Amino acid sequence: METNQIEYLDKFEDNLQAELLKLCTQRGALSGVLLASEDIDDKWQEFAPEYMADSVREINSYPMVAIAWAAYVGMAVAEWWDKDWEKGSTTPYDTLHGASGFDDMDEHILADILGIALESQEAQFIEDMLRSCATLAISLIRHEEIEAQSTKAFYIFSRTARAMYRTGASLRLHALGYKFEKVPVSELPN
Repeated sequence: METNQIEYLDKFEDNLQAELLKLCTQRGALSGVLLASEDIDDKWQEFAPEYMADSVREINSYPMVAIAWAAYVGMAVAEWWDKDWEKGSTTPYDTLHGASGFDDMDEHILADILGIALESQEAQFIEDMLRSCATLAISLIRHEEIEAQSTKAFYIFSRTARAMYRTGASLRLHALGYKFEKVPVSELPN
């Protein structure tokens, strides 16, 4: 891939990530900072090929699902990171599938991995938040006026899925009480 194409994709992803952060912050789901961990980001590198294989089949008929489910994956990985990373770091992608495979991944992650009752206000808030994020992402993709089913469209979708994954992870970390705090230099280890 040419340097200018990589720069274009980087710019698109950075803008999308910033807009997702802004939306989540405005809705009270984040505090203006994208919470992240190198461990969580690295897990996306492992899961991305399988996620893309699942979601690309859905993109034409169910674009919201194809985009939003990446955030659910991020939430699950953040949960594993918080609870038992030694086990979570080796958990395979297919454990994220529900009884119907990719189709009910969202419900499986909410209920069985995060322990959130599907009928609860918390589950509804998450669903609404991720639907809004996916709608925003689709709007930004459409603004790019990319030819459908082109190589460029695949790369944009891939970058969108990663931004959604990172957003989902950040949402879960925030819900678990994580936050970034400035530490005085005097308190840093030598």
